[in-house]
Amino acid sequence: MTPKTIDTADNSQTSDLVIVYHRQPYEEVEEEDGSIRLRENTSPNGIVPTLRSFFADADHGAWIAWKAAEDTANPEFERQIEIEDAFGRYTVSRLPLTPEQVRGFYHVTSKEAFWPILHSFRERYNYDPVDWPNFRQVNWAFAEAAAAQAAPGAVVWVHDYNLWLVPGYLRKLRPDVKISFFHHTPFPAADLFNVLPWRREIVESLLACDVVGFHIPRYAVNFVQVARSLFDVETTGRVTVEEALINEGTALTERSMVTGLLHEGHKITVAATPVGVDVSYIDTCARSIETRNRMASIREELGESQLILSVGRTDYTKGGAQQLESYERLLESRPDLRGKVRLMHVSVSANRNMEAYAEIQSEIEQVAGRINGRFGSFEWQPVALISRAVPFAELIAYYRAADVAWITPIADGMNLVCKEFVASRVEGDGVLVLSEFAGAAVELDAAITTNPLSHRAMDMAIAHALEMVPEERAERMKRLRARVEAYDIRAWGEAQRALLDWTNKGKRVPATAA
Repeated sequence: MTPKTIDTADNSQTSDLVIVYHRQPYEEVEEEDGSIRLRENTSPNGIVPTLRSFFADADHGAWIAWKAAEDTANPEFERQIEIEDAFGRYTVSRLPLTPEQVRGFYHVTSKEAFWPILHSFRERYNYDPVDWPNFRQVNWAFAEAAAAQAAPGAVVWVHDYNLWLVPGYLRKLRPDVKISFFHHTPFPAADLFNVLPWRREIVESLLACDVVGFHIPRYAVNFVQVARSLFDVETTGRVTVEEALINEGTALTERSMVTGLLHEGHKITVAATPVGVDVSYIDTCARSIETRNRMASIREELGESQLILSVGRTDYTKGGAQQLESYERLLESRPDLRGKVRLMHVSVSANRNMEAYAEIQSEIEQVAGRINGRFGSFEWQPVALISRAVPFAELIAYYRAADVAWITPIADGMNLVCKEFVASRVEGDGVLVLSEFAGAAVELDAAITTNPLSHRAMDMAIAHALEMVPEERAERMKRLRARVEAYDIRAWGEAQRALLDWTNKGKRVPATAA
């Protein structure tokens, strides 16, 4: 069903499930006549469509987000709309934020102070320009909106680090509701997290939750360590991590984790549930005639050359320039590969208005240009650098056409690109080279894991991938596909439903996804 707004005279209906996320569940597109049309988010495989699906289980749902407004007091600003789509009807509350509030809340506090610490880039951390009162004010607005929408005893599900203070405020406003929080980023150990001067305020807010969730056990372990360093908390349970989330080849493996904390009489469940991709949707796209035709066209253009595909955002955490430098060393040391391999490097700008990302983009362009200048010819260009977002259907065709996916972030909470690549390989072939510092690496032990901080490890990994014999490629891909299918987006959704049901009905839940 195409999403649409529903005229309703009654905006007083409360909701038994309230999702608090900084983005709206749909993109707004202005038509030529000035009217606004709702459109599905650009990525059909992102977290937003999955979150919307939870409204199918709710009598009535609500979504809290922000929307840019030049004048927050403008009476014509539509703060609430009622949405109807395939999952039913739900309310979207839009909080009007000025450009100055957005810059302070998101671009400065979240991206310049929080982001580098979460990803262990201490040298990029900068809290001097942070307007902490503004961050508090925005989080308070989210909490107030959630409190107004929540029915008695409702579940309020808060997402990601830029809304860290919402649980604490919400607990004061509505002590009756059940609060769950999910982190979509890494969570660092105490010696790094505690660099933040607001550490106690942040963690005290998270301890107001009923559930605090992370992708993998390592992040949950780090959170417990941070909480114990700042507050007098007791641990109330521990489990052995299941074998499917243990990979000896990654730095992020944990063998056990605490599953509960007790703080001032309040119990908090700590959970690790790795998010996945929509395997069924990707499979359908990969097998379509359009994809097969596009894949054949790509392979024809390549001739006998092997295609390496790298896809990510332009961000210092993604290691784009370091990867290109490894490719340069490969071509320098292996003249026999010149003309026989190509790298398609997709690096889409995360935020063109931020200086840090502009610097990374410039560095990537310089290295790519140097490689093409050193080794390229009229017949062969070693690097194709793409700086625009590639439509998902076209990306699936490149996933299928590629011989190797080279995904080597320096730090990444999960990384869904590597799972998209595996899900698209319906023919059971292809090689995945994956950073041991990506959360997904603890699941995908059949990938060639590598350390992106080591020249030797990076160079050996990509050379191994290009030279791998067909039998090994097929065996590794078989194992990768089985793991990606087992931990798809539906499995993550079921794990979250179990956690939300537990907070609402007192059910016992597992600490990791089944």
